[in-house]
Amino acid sequence: MNASDNSIRVTLPDGAVRVVTRGTTPASIAASIGPGLAKAALAARINGALADLDLPIEADATLSIVTRKDADALELIRHDCAHLLAMAVQELFPGTQVTIGPVIEDGFFYDFARNEPFTPDDLPRIEARMKEIVARDAATRREVWPRDKAIAHFKAMGESFKAEIIADLPESEAIKIYWHGDWHDLCRGPHLMSTGKIGTAFKLMKVAGAYWRGDSKNQQLQRIYGTAWRDEKELAAHLHRLEEAEKRDHRRLGKEMDLFHIQEEAVGQVFWHPKGHALYRTLENYIRRKIDARGYVEVKTPMLLDRTLWERSGHWAKYRANMFIAEVEDEKKTLAIKPMNCPGHVQIFNQGLKSYRDLPIRMAEFGACHRYEPSGALSGIMRVRGFTQDDAHIFCEPHRMVDEAIKASELIFETYRELGFDDVKVKLSTRPDERIGSDAIWDKAEADLAEACKRLSIPYDMNPGEGAFYGPKLEFTLFDAIGRGWQCGTVQVDFNLPDRFDAEYVAEDGSRKRPAMLHRAVLGSMERFIGVVIEHYAGKFPLWLAPVQAVVATIVSDADDYAGEVRRQLRLAGLRVEADTRNEKINYKIREHSLAKVPVMLVAGKREAEEGTVTIRRLGVEKQETLKLGDAIALLAKEATPPDLR
Repeated sequence: MNASDNSIRVTLPDGAVRVVTRGTTPASIAASIGPGLAKAALAARINGALADLDLPIEADATLSIVTRKDADALELIRHDCAHLLAMAVQELFPGTQVTIGPVIEDGFFYDFARNEPFTPDDLPRIEARMKEIVARDAATRREVWPRDKAIAHFKAMGESFKAEIIADLPESEAIKIYWHGDWHDLCRGPHLMSTGKIGTAFKLMKVAGAYWRGDSKNQQLQRIYGTAWRDEKELAAHLHRLEEAEKRDHRRLGKEMDLFHIQEEAVGQVFWHPKGHALYRTLENYIRRKIDARGYVEVKTPMLLDRTLWERSGHWAKYRANMFIAEVEDEKKTLAIKPMNCPGHVQIFNQGLKSYRDLPIRMAEFGACHRYEPSGALSGIMRVRGFTQDDAHIFCEPHRMVDEAIKASELIFETYRELGFDDVKVKLSTRPDERIGSDAIWDKAEADLAEACKRLSIPYDMNPGEGAFYGPKLEFTLFDAIGRGWQCGTVQVDFNLPDRFDAEYVAEDGSRKRPAMLHRAVLGSMERFIGVVIEHYAGKFPLWLAPVQAVVATIVSDADDYAGEVRRQLRLAGLRVEADTRNEKINYKIREHSLAKVPVMLVAGKREAEEGTVTIRRLGVEKQETLKLGDAIALLAKEATPPDLR
């Protein structure tokens, strides 16, 4: 192309090339392709980067037009909705300052500085004004201002927060101002071409407090959250998921089913009630059987370890802020309550000389750990300060690492499938900026995990920079009954901690070598996983997992003795059974135990007592069946068999 040539080449997704005048906009190119595309266009991707439709293209480039069908549309709509919210608030509540309004998962929020608090009653009014602004179809335009002009402008408007943001931006960053009609805001963009393009598939969800720049020392702000989607159908589906999530909330179900509680005197720690602990032990015993069958040995390590151990492992530098500390004055020692089990397991490995013939050693522990989590981050039993990990560390010869990673991954997939989770996604989290060990060690560790996935034919997404400080990891995310993802299991390759603790084994040639170490968790935190299971099943557990598997309920007092005998025989068969012989009507008993999500009711009246039968009522099923007691016991015992024993 000659220097004087004012034309550029724009390559479209199908490979077609359009020669256009320098400065042509994506909107113009969309219009030249067809009126349908021009109407549907929301934004563009120029050389892979999202851009405004009216941004001039100044050099040869690749171009794709973003429409509502594209994944990018959601972020664009939510970004514009944040501006829409700020516009509506400032129209309805003059004098309110706007601060920041980012896109978040499933929606957006905006933080406001206002003397009077917003209330939930304000949200419908604000939402209605947002829809009015959409109907105006106000045009969007972008301007780039000198930094000094922008700071002076926002200060003059009384927008001190915006002025502060601009002053702190890097000198190299352009100061972009986006106008929607007469309203404007500082923003990197891009944005839709008009407010009408946003649509009305949005809803304001709640009001919350926030601090300027997330620092509790700064001014308190008010945050309004919203959700936004591409169309009303998507919005309705999202709101339905939220309704379902509320019904399934493990905190509410935990109380209704009498499983656990948390109180102020033990923040972030769980009081397991008898029924909740029955669920806990059932899950723990299930995992224990699975690892016993795979050659694991179970250990128990101390809760308190000297800080020198944590300094040597590297955890003191990385996790000190999350550790609970105990000072022993007379010994002048600092101890830490363990936040994880790995350093303790290396200490057990180091007791006595190991041979290559002893490897692999698969060392498991249901280890009680404690980590300091800010009180605002705690959430029922999903995020706690005291928890138990179904943890294991596998010590093996370095060339066996891929094989062990495969076996650990197979265990995780099999366990999730047996627990009712068929949809599982995997991420490979690679080296973080702050890490220990050489690049060569990290290269091998990451390659080993990638090779394990390849051999298992597991598709995975890359998660750059999110590995542990000592090694990369595979993260296993399971999806529950309403489509929410929960990251639970992990498989982590570690060539660094064995080196830090001088772990050795005698190789086949008689030399001393460092073992490789594989960290793995199947459920992760027992507490969190139980919360996930509660919400996945909405408390209606499969029979083998239910804390109370059956209740024998009497119709008349004449059947009390028979009910006791039914309970005794069911318990002998290994079932968790209670008897309800209260002087209450049978319908009352059925309703009460249905609310407690008991899977099976065995109704016993005078006739059943005389005939040696029981009438079986199942949770959520209208149809009943009457069986001989022996047949009923055999049926329920078979149904209650854990999946690993079938």
